[in-house]
Amino acid sequence: MVEQSVNAARRSSFVILSLSTAALTLGLIVFGAVVRVTDSGMGCGTDWPLCNGAVFPPLENITAWIEWLHRLFALLIGFFGLAMLIAAWRQYRHSDRRVLHMAAAAAILFIVQSALGAIVVFLELPPTFVTLHLGVAMLLLAALLGAAVMAWYQPLPLQHADSIPMFAVANAAMAFLVILTGALVRGSGATLACTAWPFCDGGAILPFEQGQLAVINMIHRLSVAAMSVTLLILLRLVYRHRTDALVKRIALGATLAHVIQIAAGALFVLSAAGREWGAIHVGLAAIVWGLLVTLALIEIMNRQSVELKTR
Repeated sequence: MVEQSVNAARRSSFVILSLSTAALTLGLIVFGAVVRVTDSGMGCGTDWPLCNGAVFPPLENITAWIEWLHRLFALLIGFFGLAMLIAAWRQYRHSDRRVLHMAAAAAILFIVQSALGAIVVFLELPPTFVTLHLGVAMLLLAALLGAAVMAWYQPLPLQHADSIPMFAVANAAMAFLVILTGALVRGSGATLACTAWPFCDGGAILPFEQGQLAVINMIHRLSVAAMSVTLLILLRLVYRHRTDALVKRIALGATLAHVIQIAAGALFVLSAAGREWGAIHVGLAAIVWGLLVTLALIEIMNRQSVELKTR
């Protein structure tokens, strides 16, 4: 009994540490959006990890401080991630190695993310690497949430396997695509290539005659529209075929966050790239992604429990 209580306490501590690291990563993603919308990406010049050749930027240089604080935030997450990896090794290397693998994946992704951050600075914000930088940040968030879910969630018995797990995975993939296309819009300078909403200027859906940037902008909007359809279908399936209140709440939360994200994106365009709406838009995209990753993992774990029982 005492040993079970100790194991439960350790599991709870690990879950709290994982979720705290995930929350910090979400904050870092939003902070990264602030760096982008304030044009602070080159605030420290092409130096990394130093800032314009110094450890601390000048007090009067606001853009340098924004970029420097973003790097400091990332360093803090590195310490949290290291503590999480050590805890996963101690607690799960002999029991549930999936948790350890997720923690190790998060550590690797953090290293890749840091390297990409340096490359983005050295190459002066090339769109491709800016997009990769955000994409890896989202994968890091997913790995951290995955470690927490696998350590905490106990699969529920389902009567039979169905297509909802794979549909949840498909929606998570769609959310990732939306994020990547959005990062490409920002990184390529296509933010205001279409000043109207929801279509491009003149009501164009694929505005080839308005240039490449307008097409990039509309591809992002079309990916959002496609995801809206698939997400509504997922929500309907969950409410029809699932009794777990947690699963329903996650699906509903992802849908509501997606709707608000669309509104923030529209306001970002209609306000001529208002900085606050840009940061909110990216933050909501990360929340939608995180919720859908969590939902997909829970559904996969439940499906695996059904498959094990039927063998």
